[in-house]
Amino acid sequence: VLRQDMSNFTSATEFILLGFSDHPEIKCLLFVIFLIVYMVSVAGNLGMILLIKIDSRLHTPMYFFLSNLSLVDFCYSSVIAPNMLVNFWVEKPVISFNGCATQFFFFGSFAGIEGFLLAVMAYDRYMAICKPLLYTVLMSPHLNALLVSATYLAGFINAAIHTGFTFQLSFCRSNVINHFFCDTPPLLKLSCSDTHINEIVIFAFASFNELSCLLMILLSYLYILAAILRIRSADGRHKAISTCASHLMAVTIFFGTLLFMYLRPSSSYSMDQDKVVSVFYTVVIPMLNPLIYSLRNKDVKASLSKIYHTTSF
Repeated sequence: VLRQDMSNFTSATEFILLGFSDHPEIKCLLFVIFLIVYMVSVAGNLGMILLIKIDSRLHTPMYFFLSNLSLVDFCYSSVIAPNMLVNFWVEKPVISFNGCATQFFFFGSFAGIEGFLLAVMAYDRYMAICKPLLYTVLMSPHLNALLVSATYLAGFINAAIHTGFTFQLSFCRSNVINHFFCDTPPLLKLSCSDTHINEIVIFAFASFNELSCLLMILLSYLYILAAILRIRSADGRHKAISTCASHLMAVTIFFGTLLFMYLRPSSSYSMDQDKVVSVFYTVVIPMLNPLIYSLRNKDVKASLSKIYHTTSF
């Protein structure tokens, strides 16, 4: 649907999400796969939050940050996945202009919060390994709450700026988005306004946010590596490395995907390729994080085992 505005051109009031495929067999298969992935993601993230809540042994700064990471993963996958699953079965997958802007804002917010939160978690690991005697004093509940609040504030402000710059454009060429959700690259392709400033703002903010987070993570792990090399016992080194392994894996997957998506020249964009990558960071990564932390974390496995045996008994 297009509306005639005062500048004598038409502007979209709703968008059609093109999605993945028109073939019924492929759509049915993709629906089943994405439904299973989303259900595992919801169960894993909410289960992690509940586990940390009920087990007093997990009431530490590291697990406080992990519970917030699970909450953010649940939220940002839920911004995309339910609508995507519904669109597999509707004849005309339409999203309103305001609905598109809302989805764009909340997805950008939670994706940004996840990046900042992973950087804060790297700082937490630095404090735990490099300053173990002062860890509980320095990483106080008050400081932890401030750090988490700062990540949420930064994520929402960043998303508000992107949303404002994107949705003040005029979308008069077409209202068909060649994607399964409202993302930046396909929206800019639809605009008949000059998007040069938008591209500069997006690149500047994405570069600053991701590189600042990665710099904080890199510096934290350089200090951690130096501290590990000073540990004489093999068991001590192994224990220190194991506390960081899950976080490093989560960082590599998340930032590697985002760097590939948003810090490329616009000329190299392929929408079909971007859909595959987008599925990975919108649906798959939120499912992987709780699995990574539960399968590789001794305390989480011990807590799960305790609950299992208690329930069985």
